[in-house]
Amino acid sequence: MNAKVESVRVRGSSRGRWVALGLLATAMVLGMTTWFSVAAVGPQLRLAWSLSTLTASLLDVAVQVGFVAGALLIAAANLPDIMPPRTLILLGSFGAALANVLLLTSPSVGLAIALRLLTGAFLAGVYPPALKAMLTWFEAGRGTVLGVMVGALTLGSAAPQLVNALGGANWRTVIVVTSALTVVGGVVTRCLVKDGPFSFPPAVFAPRQAAAVLRNRAVRLAYLGYFGHMWELYAMWTWIYAFSRAELHLGGVERMATIDSLAAFAIVGSGALGCLAGGILGDRWGRTRVTRLSMALSGSCCLVIGPAAHLGAVVLLAVGIFWGFWVVADSAQFTTIVTETCDQAYVGTAVTLQIAVGFTLSVVTIWLIPFVQGKTGWTWAFAILAPGPLLGVAAMTRLLHSPEARLIAGGRG
Repeated sequence: MNAKVESVRVRGSSRGRWVALGLLATAMVLGMTTWFSVAAVGPQLRLAWSLSTLTASLLDVAVQVGFVAGALLIAAANLPDIMPPRTLILLGSFGAALANVLLLTSPSVGLAIALRLLTGAFLAGVYPPALKAMLTWFEAGRGTVLGVMVGALTLGSAAPQLVNALGGANWRTVIVVTSALTVVGGVVTRCLVKDGPFSFPPAVFAPRQAAAVLRNRAVRLAYLGYFGHMWELYAMWTWIYAFSRAELHLGGVERMATIDSLAAFAIVGSGALGCLAGGILGDRWGRTRVTRLSMALSGSCCLVIGPAAHLGAVVLLAVGIFWGFWVVADSAQFTTIVTETCDQAYVGTAVTLQIAVGFTLSVVTIWLIPFVQGKTGWTWAFAILAPGPLLGVAAMTRLLHSPEARLIAGGRG
C-alpha cells in the first residue's frame, strides 16, 4: 500500500512540478523588477532630480544594502522556515511594490534612498523563499531547477538595459509598471502555485539556528565558494555598461546609447543560458566541478576583459558575453549544495543567511570598481574581482575531496 501511495505521489509531482517551475520563474522575473526599476530610468532621474552621478548610484546601492538587512532579519527570525514561503513572498512583493511606488511622492533624495532601502528589505522576502518553495517540488535535479530560478533573476538584471535600448519611457510610468508587475508576481505565487509534495521538516523559532548552520563543514565551504562568486558577480553586472560604453568610444568606434545598452543586455543576459547549463552540468557532472570550472573561467575574464577591449568592439563583446555566461553559471549550484548538506528543517534560514552575506560583499566591490578605475583606467579595473573566484576555486576543491562530497549531487560532489 505504501509503495502504491508513493507511486501516485511521484506521478502527481511529475505532472505539476514543471508548471510550478514556470510560474515561480515568471513570478521571480516580475517580482524582482522593482529592484532594477531605478536603474532603468537612471538618466531621467538624474535630470529630473538634478542628481550627481554619486548620488544617483546611492539609489542602486541602497537596494543591495536593504536586501542584506532584510535577509539577515528574516534569517535570524527563521521566517523562511516557520512561515509558508508563498505567504512570505506575497507580503514581500506587496511591501516592495508599495515602497517603489512611493518614489512618485518623494520630496527629497534622502527619502528616495530610504524607500530604496525598504524595497531591498522587502525583496529579501521574495527571492530566498521562492527558492525554497521551488525545492518542495523536486527531490532530484535541484541544480537544474535552481539554475532556472537564478536564470530568471539574471533576466531581471538585464532587463533595464533592454528598456534603455528601446528608448525607455517616462520614469514615473516605469515606476508604476514595475510596482504593478511585482504585485502580480506575488499574487501569482500565492494563488497559482501550490506547495510541492516534498515538504521540508517543520521548524520552530530558534534564533541560534542562524549561527548553527556555520558548524556544518560542507555548508561553510559552500558559503566560501558563494562569497567568492558574489565578490565578482554584482560588480560586473553593475559596471559592465559603463565599461563597454567607455571602451567602445575610446576605441574609436562611435556607438549610440542604444547600441551600448544592447551590448550590456547581451553580456548580462547571456548568464540566463549559463545558469541553465550550470544546472544541467551540476546535476550530471558534479556541483563542485562545475563551480570550479565556472569560477576559473570567469576569474580569467576579470583579468583579460580590460586589455581585450583595446582589440576592438567585436573582441570586447565576445569576451564580455563569454564572461556573462560563466560569471553566474555557478550561482545556483552553491545554493543547491547548501540545501543538500544543511539541517533540512532550516534550509530557508541557511539559504537566506548565505545570500545576505554574499550580497554584503557585493556592495563592497560595487564601490571599489569606480575607485580603481579612477586610478588605473578601465584596463585593469575589473582585475580586483579576480581574488573572489580564486577563493571560490580553493573552497570547492577542498569540498570535492572531503567526505561530505558524498551528500552532493548523488555523491559526485
